[in-house]
Amino acid sequence: MEELDLLKKAWQKGHQSFEEITEKDIYKMIHKNSSSNVKLILIISIIEFLVWTILGIFFNTDDMLKKVHAEELIFYFKVLNYINYAVILWFLYSFYRNYIKISTTTSTKELMGNIIKTRKTVQNYVWYNLFMIVVSAILGLYITYFYNPELTLLKYRIDHEVSHVTLYKTLAIMFLIIVVFVVVFWLFYKLLYGILLRKLNTNYKELKKIDL
Repeated sequence: MEELDLLKKAWQKGHQSFEEITEKDIYKMIHKNSSSNVKLILIISIIEFLVWTILGIFFNTDDMLKKVHAEELIFYFKVLNYINYAVILWFLYSFYRNYIKISTTTSTKELMGNIIKTRKTVQNYVWYNLFMIVVSAILGLYITYFYNPELTLLKYRIDHEVSHVTLYKTLAIMFLIIVVFVVVFWLFYKLLYGILLRKLNTNYKELKKIDL
């Protein structure tokens, strides 16, 4: 963005002979920068998708469920997995479509509108992933609690304890685990996509000044 800052400084000097040229140049810089940022978002999301897919191959859910004798859950996990893949692929297509739109747009207002759409798509993508992390954590804790033979004693204490202290402690620990997972991944996504979203937001504000 250094070139854009130099153009802005020159444009703000107020020379009419320079104003028309620099306004167009600033738009071109913002257009190019926005297109590059959206392209990076697309590339990062594809890499992320591939990484999770590879991890899913190495850590097979079916094998894990069979190991703890929870074969009746395999079908439901497959359905959830297919739905998740379908949603992620839809987001990837949306990122690609946003990239094409921003790359080919020719007007300031269209570029501003496409930047807003892109930011909303990325935000929805992050919220969806955080939601799936919560769902995955809950399912993981459910399987651990009900199918792990090492927790037989804990379950017995919860079932026979009148004060329910053990139950409340167990629920608190489970809740804490979920919160930690969500916070860690939220920070991960904020670092991964947050910088690019801030750049797009800066570009939007600069375009708004030009459009006035």
